[in-house]
Amino acid sequence: MLRFVQSPTKDMDIGDLRVAIFNHIVSKQLNEKLIIRIEDTDKEKNIEGKDKEILELLNLFSIGYEGIFHQNDNLKYHQKLTMQLMGQKNAFACFCSDAKIEELKEEAKKNNKPYEYDGFCQTLSDETVLNVNSPFIVRIKKPDENIVFKDLLKGELSFKPSDIDSFPILRQDKTPTHNYAHAVDDMLFDISAVITLEDKVNDAAKQIHIRKLLNYDKEIEFTHIPDVNIDSKYSSVKKLIDDGFLPAAIANYLVLLGNETPKEIFTLEEAVEWFDIKNIPNEAVNFDIEKLKEINKKHLINIDNMRFSKILGFADDDIGKLGKLFLNETSTIKDIKEKINLVFAPKSTCEGFEEEFVEVKLAVNDAPFIDSFSEFKQFITDKTQLKEERLLKPLTYVLTGQTKLQGIELEEVYPLIKNYLGEITK
Repeated sequence: MLRFVQSPTKDMDIGDLRVAIFNHIVSKQLNEKLIIRIEDTDKEKNIEGKDKEILELLNLFSIGYEGIFHQNDNLKYHQKLTMQLMGQKNAFACFCSDAKIEELKEEAKKNNKPYEYDGFCQTLSDETVLNVNSPFIVRIKKPDENIVFKDLLKGELSFKPSDIDSFPILRQDKTPTHNYAHAVDDMLFDISAVITLEDKVNDAAKQIHIRKLLNYDKEIEFTHIPDVNIDSKYSSVKKLIDDGFLPAAIANYLVLLGNETPKEIFTLEEAVEWFDIKNIPNEAVNFDIEKLKEINKKHLINIDNMRFSKILGFADDDIGKLGKLFLNETSTIKDIKEKINLVFAPKSTCEGFEEEFVEVKLAVNDAPFIDSFSEFKQFITDKTQLKEERLLKPLTYVLTGQTKLQGIELEEVYPLIKNYLGEITK
């Protein structure tokens, strides 16, 4: 079984989504179940409704999962196993104040050494602990030897006892810390493979240490993937969706990013057939918004016209075709909707052609249904006696809300909007 973990304390970002996509693909390839775990034990930082948003985004990207679990639901197991560790002297109550810990950190910094807990509370007798009324956290015992494990991308990794240290596993409110909750939950759900970000490598060592002290000897296969270098204004997955990028295009790009693929445009279902996680780059990759726009445009071109029309808020094959015409000017659903909205928006005048605009609009309103653009244009010409720019500029504006079209001609647009002329010129 695999798991994708997301915290409800922040927006899902592109790096998180890439991890979710890789988990989805690999779980399909291994025919293993994938569960979604909501990391919600730090109640003070949780954002209301963020867990629902996470699931909505995963569903948008068609990431299949077996179940959804909130870490907070396993609190009794986290606490029960903490008592077991304390009874075996593998964990201990720590009464050190935040000020004391900060003092230790400052001292280490002054001496150019990494911070290590000084072990003071580990030496306290049971009697002393019982007689202390102060609040406490629980710390795990520091390992006696190196923690060694294999990573699918990075090979064998080794962490010294000082790298692990006696880190906290329960907070003062007796809720589990990040690493402790994951270590226990991975045991409870019999997780066999973990695909996560590179900055979690040290966490993996800590979680292995916890499971060893709990006598859990199943080896988990770790894959720590490098993150994505991305401008913060493009990092939120929800914002990219709101900006008009298709989930299928975003997923396509994130699999393509730094990877060798048999073709540039594909679906996640197709990627399952050939994707090999061992081939992804073992270094951070750069996110290119222009490349995503290019891929998004290609996905939009491939969409069925009626489906595209429904995405744009209509149910007309011709509006789907019109949306694709505007792909000559732009590349996102949001921008295309803006172009469509201009077509149907009320138009009161055309700057520089105010008188001509009035004449053209009246002529369009008087026009019978005409199938051919050349015949329609001739009707407007005869009605207004306007020619060339004095005709085309206001006519283009009346029909499209723009005075100049980029890469397309008015004669291409007209057949797709002729049924809506009454609404367009209202």
